[in-house]
Amino acid sequence: MNIENLCASLRKLAEDGADAISRAGDVLVVSHIDADGLTAAGVICTALSRKGMDYTPLFFKQLTKNELESIADVGSDLVIFTDLGSGIIQEISALDIKAVIADHHRPGSTERYRGIVHINPHLLGGDGATQISGSGAAFLLANALGKNEDLSALAVVGAVGDLQDLSSGRLVGLNRRIIDTGSRAGVLSFGPDLRLFGKQTRPVFKMLEYSTDPYIPGLSGDEEACISFLKEIGIRLGGERWRRWIDLDRDERARVVSALIRHGLRSGIPGFRLERLVGEVYTLTREREGTELRDASEFSTLLNATARYGHSKIGLDVCLGDRDGALEEARLLLSQHRQNLLNGIKLVKERGLIQLSNIQYFDAGEDILDTIVGIVAGMVFQIADRSKPILAFASTPDGMLKVSARGTQDLVRAGLDLSRAVSASAGDVGGVGGGHSIAAGATIPPQSRDEFLSIIDRIVGEQLRRNQSA
Repeated sequence: MNIENLCASLRKLAEDGADAISRAGDVLVVSHIDADGLTAAGVICTALSRKGMDYTPLFFKQLTKNELESIADVGSDLVIFTDLGSGIIQEISALDIKAVIADHHRPGSTERYRGIVHINPHLLGGDGATQISGSGAAFLLANALGKNEDLSALAVVGAVGDLQDLSSGRLVGLNRRIIDTGSRAGVLSFGPDLRLFGKQTRPVFKMLEYSTDPYIPGLSGDEEACISFLKEIGIRLGGERWRRWIDLDRDERARVVSALIRHGLRSGIPGFRLERLVGEVYTLTREREGTELRDASEFSTLLNATARYGHSKIGLDVCLGDRDGALEEARLLLSQHRQNLLNGIKLVKERGLIQLSNIQYFDAGEDILDTIVGIVAGMVFQIADRSKPILAFASTPDGMLKVSARGTQDLVRAGLDLSRAVSASAGDVGGVGGGHSIAAGATIPPQSRDEFLSIIDRIVGEQLRRNQSA
């Protein structure tokens, strides 16, 4: 199905969802605890408020049978699931929960269920990994509820937080319609720029130091080398404060990009990998310059720092427009989040990665929170063998084992599909998993770890060999 038809069909489903919402009295909004889930909830809750409707927000890391039963016991007229729900639609139906599901993950069933409106691109032949996020699906629903074009900015934050722009260096598919809507509404601007993280808030040398994809040999992970690199090309680092990317003029930015490309080529980085240095970036034009909220990538990281530590309400309040107390609390959580990530990376450096034939892994046990171990895994590529995906394990509060898998764009290009590999491996050991080709996760019984590793090592090897022989 082409984008025009996919968009029209999803809008029709969104209109059906809006009709169901308009007939409801009290509404429960249930969403996921990552940036995409928070922005999805922010979009829907704002749309409900504008209609004068009451709602209660709830956030979950994942929906189990017990949690679904607790949702059913609330007895709301309608439950709106955002950024989750598609994988357990049968269970939702079995509990007779009247629901609207706005999601982008692969559905557990493509059947239609009485009392449930299901808005998901996969039902129509679309791709929920790259074409639209959970917050994008929520935005379609919000737009069907009323004039909510300004909420497109939050939807873009969610899509970027879900890494939907990584594979092509820009958001594609239905996401482009959302970007265009935001541009017309005056809440969003977009264009080519350096795609390294921290352009609004980090000193330029720190932005280079923390570059991981692409990894820049001789610069990534080395603060002194980054400072020397910038001084050599005539970039003034500071005055009253360290200069950020946004403080550099156009000529200085061009000099940095050109020098990075030359450095990368001399270091043997292939041209196609260096192309990822520059891509499309997204600016929230109504947010104050120099803040985390101005840049879609930094905004999404701020949100992750709230929900992943059990403070979803703070993240939601930021999405709803609180720029005072909630934002300050979020910044404090972000500071702690960054420290926790640094501690996690230090732990992995000390313990090392265990190498298998086609994957590498570390088991953090209880030393890294299960809600952030995947982020640590992605950052560990600074010190890891980039020819293999990284798997990370962490204990969960309920005694299970969290699995987070991370790859690189080069590995995905070589045939890696972590979503399929993790899902199949987890299913074989009595767990459940899924995600996207470059990043996926699962929950498995702790005693099944070694069996899981054996299975996924074989599957990843088959994926990469199959692509080599194609």
